[in-house]
Amino acid sequence: MESKLKHFLKEETVLCVALLLAACSALLIHPDLQYLSYIDFRTLAILFCLMGAMAGLQKTGVFQWVAQGLLGRVKNARQLVCILVLMCFFSSMAITNDVALITFVPFTFIVLSLLGAEERKRLVVPVVALQTIAANLGSMLTPVGNPQNLYLYGRAGVSLGSFIGLMLPYTLVSFLFILLWSAIQFRAYDTPIRVSFDESICPSQKGLLVYLALFGLDLLAVARVLPYEIALAATVLGLLIVDRSMFARVDYSLLLTFVGFFIFIGNIGRLPVFYDFLRRAVSGNELLAGAAASQIISNVPAALLLSGFTNDLSSLIVGVNIGGLGTLIASMASLISYKFIAREEGDVKGAYFRWFTFTNLCFLAVLLMFSLR
Repeated sequence: MESKLKHFLKEETVLCVALLLAACSALLIHPDLQYLSYIDFRTLAILFCLMGAMAGLQKTGVFQWVAQGLLGRVKNARQLVCILVLMCFFSSMAITNDVALITFVPFTFIVLSLLGAEERKRLVVPVVALQTIAANLGSMLTPVGNPQNLYLYGRAGVSLGSFIGLMLPYTLVSFLFILLWSAIQFRAYDTPIRVSFDESICPSQKGLLVYLALFGLDLLAVARVLPYEIALAATVLGLLIVDRSMFARVDYSLLLTFVGFFIFIGNIGRLPVFYDFLRRAVSGNELLAGAAASQIISNVPAALLLSGFTNDLSSLIVGVNIGGLGTLIASMASLISYKFIAREEGDVKGAYFRWFTFTNLCFLAVLLMFSLR
């Protein structure tokens, strides 16, 4: 029992912190009907819908099928690395950064193994580190790219075009720096190669069209073209009909983390002394506060926490997205790659941590300088 509790605390640290803060704040503001007004049900519903649809699409193998088609045409190792990294960058804009990493990092181990054990050992650390950075940076362009964007997009009440316009300059700079970093780091890998896959492999047809339709409805709900209640009802019905096991693949701990922070922020807002102090600390420093807080508590909790104490949500959006770079916990999605490395290549996880941190800090410095120009 004790070992299970320790494992839970280790695996769900952010959730435990969120629930602890909510519980402590409830001692100051006793639960009442106003608690319901704290919770952003729209964000929670759309997050649930996106996670359900993405779990279904991932199970069909459609992402791996597309990746195989791209990788089957590479001519050298440098092109191979570039495609592996850019797949994470661009796919994360639509399928979220964590789904991109869950899908393509294990796929990368398979691809690199085709080059031989020595080449896999040489490439796995820098490639997976850059894939992780690419997923975190590509995801910042759209509201559906990561959880904090979806929440802040809904809270800010801006149009989809305005949100993308806000983050587009940072995404373009990130893209160019990824290309430059790849060109410098992998310039020596010009050896001709041919990665062969069984091109007869196709994604499973079971539920594919349904999951694509659900994802389309989710995007319409994000853009406020469709009421989120319709997308939620369609997702629940679709998963019940096609594959009920997809409900188990939804990240409920993330949803509960949101609820915990919603309650904490709502209660703090009813305590003038705490509210005024935090508002003064954050106001005017949203970008740097978001980036700094993300290094310690990760960018999703940072977005939830700081959003309650500022009206300049645009700067906060930029701050927590850039703040996904830096430490290993700055973006919780980064832990996905680290766990894969620890499982597949345990003897290099120390080297991976060092290289990941160094590379992330370089990207963080570039984007901070660009944001403060």
